[in-house]
Amino acid sequence: MTLTVRQFPCLSDNYGFLARDEASGLVACIDTPDAAAIQRELEAAGWTLSLILNTHWHPDHAGGNAELKAATGATIVGPAEVSRIAPPDRVVGDGDTVMLGETRFEVIDTGGHTLGHVTYFDAADEIAFVGDTLFALGCGRLFEGDAAQMWASLQRLTALPDATTVYCAHEYTAANARFALSVDADPALKARSEEIFAARERGEPTVPTTIALEKATNPFLRAPLLRPDIADPAAAFGAVRAAKDGFAG
Repeated sequence: MTLTVRQFPCLSDNYGFLARDEASGLVACIDTPDAAAIQRELEAAGWTLSLILNTHWHPDHAGGNAELKAATGATIVGPAEVSRIAPPDRVVGDGDTVMLGETRFEVIDTGGHTLGHVTYFDAADEIAFVGDTLFALGCGRLFEGDAAQMWASLQRLTALPDATTVYCAHEYTAANARFALSVDADPALKARSEEIFAARERGEPTVPTTIALEKATNPFLRAPLLRPDIADPAAAFGAVRAAKDGFAG
């Protein structure tokens, strides 16, 4: 099985993703940050949209649902919370599967940023669409969940194969790197940050990333190592998350 992913920038710092199952030619978009941008990408690729996979309800992830459904007839799939924007045709949660032709997506509970946030994982191709749960060198803010919920969600993601390609939804990496360097002196992080700053100077994306790279350098995943004074890993994560929330660098 082969899944082809087409990534493109939209809004101020979002990424849109189109995923095509090569066996069937069926196409999904992961989240709908900008309906017009998604339609332009579909036209440029010569693809027809059949499925919308929402990770969570926020408007920069589900705001284009109604317009795209009206234009394409695509089926909307997502957690129940997406009803706050547009009613999904199918509600999914942890342990469910979604088929795109021959591509099988596993639905993983990754709540914390929002309570019902989910990730879509294609095990055959080792591809994960993580929305706003995990970022390159970062993680989502705790708008609805708490540190324990988000830490548990991040542990589910780090349990995926190291080679998993991680498509996160925002280009936040340079800002995340500046914070990471303020709390972690690891040489691998310094080297990666230099590469990130250079890539952004060239106008290049820093997404996707991999599970292995995040486990090695992401301060939120390394929180128990960075805060050995806090015995509970979730509490250590919470301390690092709070430090990022107050970081002005």
